[in-house]
Amino acid sequence: MALKDLLELIRAPAVLTVLGDAVAGATASAGTVGRAGVAASASSAGFYAAGMALNDFADADLDRIERPERPIPSGRVSRGRALGVAVALTAGGLAAANSAGPRTLRIARPLAGCVWFYDLIGKKTALGPLSMAACRGLDVVMGAAENGWRTALVPAGAIAGHTLAVTNVSRGEVHGTSRIAAASAAVMAVGAAGTAVARGARSGRRGATIGSVVAAGAFLASVLPAFVRAARDPNADRARDATRRGIRGMVPLQAAFAASHGSPGGAVFLAVIDVAGRLIGSRRKQGDVT
Repeated sequence: MALKDLLELIRAPAVLTVLGDAVAGATASAGTVGRAGVAASASSAGFYAAGMALNDFADADLDRIERPERPIPSGRVSRGRALGVAVALTAGGLAAANSAGPRTLRIARPLAGCVWFYDLIGKKTALGPLSMAACRGLDVVMGAAENGWRTALVPAGAIAGHTLAVTNVSRGEVHGTSRIAAASAAVMAVGAAGTAVARGARSGRRGATIGSVVAAGAFLASVLPAFVRAARDPNADRARDATRRGIRGMVPLQAAFAASHGSPGGAVFLAVIDVAGRLIGSRRKQGDVT
């Protein structure tokens, strides 16, 4: 398997969108990322990439009809190899979580199970969007585990809510979404941004307030226009665009929470990740983030 095919299989540019989940969680519990937060971010990346490989393993037959350019239906990667990649990356994610500490590993185990459940079972059922939202919520909580996971429930809920909405829209990438799904995503985005700004304002710190407002504004500018367009005309192209922007929009939303928790360093790091992801995404037409 060629390296470029592996990177396409795991949607390498999209992996950047998951690093900030742990940052949002870690800053909520400790005000900074720290060693455990870095390890949790690495774990998140492993689980996300594993989920992408597992997604293509599970959808190989459908992709031969709907997305024949993907690595498995195009013959560049075998199903067995994709499954092996998913297993190896899951193991790597658990190892990274273990290096963060025992509490992080306790969250990582159900998170890994949630990823596998979504791809193999939940995705094609009514539980699909809920299980995907649970994955992202647990991902945020994992970043806070070593210092107290309950402190991360608010950002976890906001990011999970945005994920739920985007996943509902993504179900229409081939045949079109619904106006209700797209409009709900827009409402959820406003709510998530407002939650981050409110946390920044409640902190009483000017920097936290300004940082959360700037990052939340960037998030809304990134996702709202696409959601509104899809609500007006819910065809497949607009559903794909809304999904793509909704996934990439995770990063400024994570940055908004990092800023609201008084971590300008975390917010700046995620801003750099956001710019890098957009530059990579602008050059790629295949192996997209959806």
